[in-house]
Amino acid sequence: MFTRAMNIRIARHGKAPETGLNRRQAQRGFTLVELLLVLVILALIGGLVLPGIIGKAEGAKVKAAASQINRLAMAVESYYLDTGETPDDLSQLVEEPGSVGGWNGPYVKASSLKDPWGREYVYQYPGDHGDFDLWSLGADGQPGGEDKNADINSWD
Repeated sequence: MFTRAMNIRIARHGKAPETGLNRRQAQRGFTLVELLLVLVILALIGGLVLPGIIGKAEGAKVKAAASQINRLAMAVESYYLDTGETPDDLSQLVEEPGSVGGWNGPYVKASSLKDPWGREYVYQYPGDHGDFDLWSLGADGQPGGEDKNADINSWD
């Protein structure tokens, strides 16, 4: 029914009926200047926001490393309570050493043996600051440093 009515209108007037917009309005798009203005605004916003987000991400990694070190220290203590011995290295928290009795692990997941920057935590037994020492070398992976590059340890 609808197509028949359209065909009759086309036949009478010689063209399809218009929808209320003229041809120029229907084809109007954005000019190059408008597009460039939007890109400049987005670049300015990105330049202001991204440095703040990146700085917060590094601070979050430092806090995550401190939390993971505390968790690993508790796992070492649990290992000691179960076996009567302190582990020689952190891998013994994940896989049972053959010569140790009473092992009740795994005490941690293997993925938690790496710091937020993807490097292995440093474990020393016997420790210089306690029964054992546990630390991360921070964002730069070098001893010492300041701010995000500072070492994060179990004894401070």
